[in-house]
Amino acid sequence: MKRERIAELERLRAQARGMGGPKALERQRTKGRLNVRERIDRLFDPGSFLEIGLLADHCGLTAELKDRKVPADGVVVGWGDIEGRQCFVIGYDFTVLAGTMGRTGEEKCARIRDLALRHRRPVIWLIDSGGARVQELGGSFFATTGYLFREQVTLSGVVPQVSVVLGPGAAGTAYIPALSDVVIMVREQGTLALGGPPLVKAVLNEEVSEQELGGSAVHLARSGVAHMAADDDAGALDLVRRYLSYFPASSKEAPPLGALRCPNPVGDALLDIIPDDASTAFDMQAVIDLLVDGAETLPYMHEFGRSIITCFARIGGYPFGIVANQSMVLGGVLENDSSVKAARFVSLCDAFGIPLLFLQDVPGFLVGSRVERAGIIRHGAKMLFAVSRATVPKITIVVRKAYGAGYFVMCGRAYEPDYIAAWPTAEIALMGAEGAVNIMYGNRLAALASEEAVAERERLEATYRAEVSPERAAALFGIDDVIDPRQTPERIYRAIQLAWSRQVLRPERKHGIFPV
Repeated sequence: MKRERIAELERLRAQARGMGGPKALERQRTKGRLNVRERIDRLFDPGSFLEIGLLADHCGLTAELKDRKVPADGVVVGWGDIEGRQCFVIGYDFTVLAGTMGRTGEEKCARIRDLALRHRRPVIWLIDSGGARVQELGGSFFATTGYLFREQVTLSGVVPQVSVVLGPGAAGTAYIPALSDVVIMVREQGTLALGGPPLVKAVLNEEVSEQELGGSAVHLARSGVAHMAADDDAGALDLVRRYLSYFPASSKEAPPLGALRCPNPVGDALLDIIPDDASTAFDMQAVIDLLVDGAETLPYMHEFGRSIITCFARIGGYPFGIVANQSMVLGGVLENDSSVKAARFVSLCDAFGIPLLFLQDVPGFLVGSRVERAGIIRHGAKMLFAVSRATVPKITIVVRKAYGAGYFVMCGRAYEPDYIAAWPTAEIALMGAEGAVNIMYGNRLAALASEEAVAERERLEATYRAEVSPERAAALFGIDDVIDPRQTPERIYRAIQLAWSRQVLRPERKHGIFPV
């Protein structure tokens, strides 16, 4: 009898592992997508995944599905190892009722959220779902639902939350990524939208494709909902592994370290990147590549707010979140999107103890009626708030321009950097020489003949630049040092050694009021 029961159990398990059946699996393959179990095998270290809830089903909860098997109730959950560290996974199975969220499946997901909070381990969502299962949740039972998003908020900042959008993320499953720390989308495949094309057509009479409505091109470059992208499932899952390599299992642990060693000074290539003309743009990414270990970075929100760079990297084996102005885009000015992007990134790093490195070449915030109407003040305040609130180690290098409030939000002296230094090319001031001379001496220059005005302007700007030189800032002890750029990695390494275990006390309170 025992053997018969075990054999029957194995038959049920095999049936559940068969997901939506051969035809549904073939449709998934023809779309160029892995199925949920193949994705999980790719995500975790070989042989480490332990599934729970394999035999779960909808149990005939609704008349519409009474006679239909729903393997694993359309969602695969459990835990496994990523580089030897345990992580939880919730993977929606599109081959089973389009990966929709049913009552039993949501109980499985709730179990994972509870275990993640209890044991303080990261949670990874594999999104490939049509949203809530209307057959089960479309009636008054809906009044008993909604725990998912509240519990995600409870997990926020406690454990890393990663969403990988491998197919549709419709309605409710669109908010799962929105509440995650990082959203990775597969190009031309993943979509996020509160209402799909049929609903948009019915409500607005607007013809739009799934990708036009909520594809990766929309959410990476325009909405800012997504943060990273890959060309296929395998690439997206590899990004998850890379991303988590910078993060601790929870906010109570320190981020993982690489092999620690004092970096060698970089060569003259770093000197050649910065143009002699202070108004000429240069690629800050090239500077970052020379400073970090192995020239290896993991960009975050690369396609959004591109006048600022945010990325993860290591220097001397220590993990860093890097925030750097990119003069190749809008001269490196801070505008609405770049301010929001930097604020989010700083907040993410601060939540999980990842040190911050700021590389300044900032002309300030963008001005004008367009950005004012779009809320540049409150968006800039988000960045001010995030940098001020951050208690992780902070290191600032003034590479070139550091003007106005841009100097503040890029972690100027008042914002508690553990080390702040400038390169000889730096200028720290309320504004650049040309603008300052216009304000202070505009009337005088206007009264002069053209040739005299040119000569006088050159003299006044030269005088002003002498007052805003890095040597002057060092003399006033507004910065710790003026350094040879080639020494930068070694200085950062020595500073992070000092600051790695830093503790900053803030006034006791429930929380500050985030400027939304």
